Amino acid sequence: MSSSVIRSSVDRRTFFRGAGLTAAAIFGTGLLGACSSAVDEQRAGAATGASGTPVRGGTLKTGITTDVIPATFLTNTSGATTVIGLAYDTLVRYPHDKVEPQPRLAKSWQLAADGLSLSLDLRDDVTFHSGRPFTSKDAEFALRTYADPKWTAQLRSTAAAITAFDTSDPHRLVLTLAHPLGNIFDLLDTVPILDSESIDKLAAGDAFIGTGPFKLVSRTPNSALVFERNEHYWIPDRPFLDRVEVSVIPDSQALLSSLKSGQVAVAGGLNYRDTETLGKTAGFQAVSLEGAELQVYVGANVTHPALADVRVRQAIAHALDRDRVISEVFRGSGYPVNLPWPKSSPAYDEARNKTFTRDATKARAILAESGIAVPTLPLTYQAGNPFYEATAQIVQANLAEVGIPVELDPQENATFVKALIGGTIPALWVTFHSWAQYVPSTLTVSAYPFNALKNSSHYENPAYVDAAGAAWRVADGTGEEAKDRYRAVSNQLLEGLFLVEIGVVLNQLAAAQKVHGIDWTKRSEIVYTDTYLA
Repeated sequence: MSSSVIRSSVDRRTFFRGAGLTAAAIFGTGLLGACSSAVDEQRAGAATGASGTPVRGGTLKTGITTDVIPATFLTNTSGATTVIGLAYDTLVRYPHDKVEPQPRLAKSWQLAADGLSLSLDLRDDVTFHSGRPFTSKDAEFALRTYADPKWTAQLRSTAAAITAFDTSDPHRLVLTLAHPLGNIFDLLDTVPILDSESIDKLAAGDAFIGTGPFKLVSRTPNSALVFERNEHYWIPDRPFLDRVEVSVIPDSQALLSSLKSGQVAVAGGLNYRDTETLGKTAGFQAVSLEGAELQVYVGANVTHPALADVRVRQAIAHALDRDRVISEVFRGSGYPVNLPWPKSSPAYDEARNKTFTRDATKARAILAESGIAVPTLPLTYQAGNPFYEATAQIVQANLAEVGIPVELDPQENATFVKALIGGTIPALWVTFHSWAQYVPSTLTVSAYPFNALKNSSHYENPAYVDAAGAAWRVADGTGEEAKDRYRAVSNQLLEGLFLVEIGVVLNQLAAAQKVHGIDWTKRSEIVYTDTYLA
């Protein structure tokens, strides 16, 4: 069995290029340089506005709008991304600008030529916050837990496609795959390495024990989380900070006030206009999470009688003023699309993103042709979120103009997430989706809104199932064969229109100018490993 290897040292931040299938043939998205990558340079300067020698010590106070929900910890909801970024590691990590894995707890790997097995060499100097050494059995436990349906993780189908684990060597993990998985490294980038001895406490929200740079020392639900430096972190001399205090401040204006007054130094969840203004204000900075694109969209429950006819959904697609949403709500931090893929994706198609443009006359004509008298539809979104609310108001006005009455239906965050996962949103909704910034097949076999086998819209179509499955079962996730299969997926999305895309946007943070070295993952998990105060 032929295979190829990438071996790298994350301590030196140098990544040596291998041949064949290990990275280049799987992802095909550029070179791994022998010197520091452009992404490392971006991270080093991101959110700083200045260069200088890192300063050790100090407490970073941050604010978020939603607390972690233990039951949905593996769904990457807002609070979970905060905890995972601070307390957990993954086996690999993608850089901001490509889907090309870099070493984390796995320091090298081999992918078999037939794509049916993957061997990972693991670090031998990693411990959990409890002091227990990390081994291959822990990596197996994390992947098996992620595949457990009770956690409703979005890449669960990919995790479940691992049919066997060889952990006979504590520092080597061999995975056997049911079929080639073009997105296998998406999974390894995503799954936090969980502690088997405290998983019950995690589920209860009482403990979050990982191998990450900070360890949780206290939590007050819906109020605060406090983390302290992991003195035994596997990256030498990291993190720089002694402590990170996270305040849960649901109201975005209260969060803004806390940032302006100095009560917190980093804020996530502000509206884009406020972040834009702060970015132009002395003493503050705006941080765009490049490479962690999100997509704002209108979802439709196709079991609703008025939404069951695709012509009604087509009318919605033509009614939406995508340019207005991007320019007003997101202050130009993005661009309109009809398909979910960002410009960096091998599935991106500029021409087909113009399939549905704002045309109220055409929307009314399609609606008249359907003969459906659309009743007032609830438009559900997460309450307290300024950009969801503003987007919902624009959507409401757009649809009213073409004869589709809409009533705004704000829901508390936990309620909304549960309804989205369970497919119980009654009609229309507005929110973000993620995962399109990864290998494209991940979206349609994983994300709740898109999953071809079971999605939030209750949309069922054998052709869509076949297209999504074919795109998934290809070893080279960015090659020409894969791109042909992604075009078939895009065809199905445009024909089914159970989700109506508005645009790609970049998540943002606002921070005090004194905060340097903020980083993030492609999942928008904020990473403070290299952060310091000066």
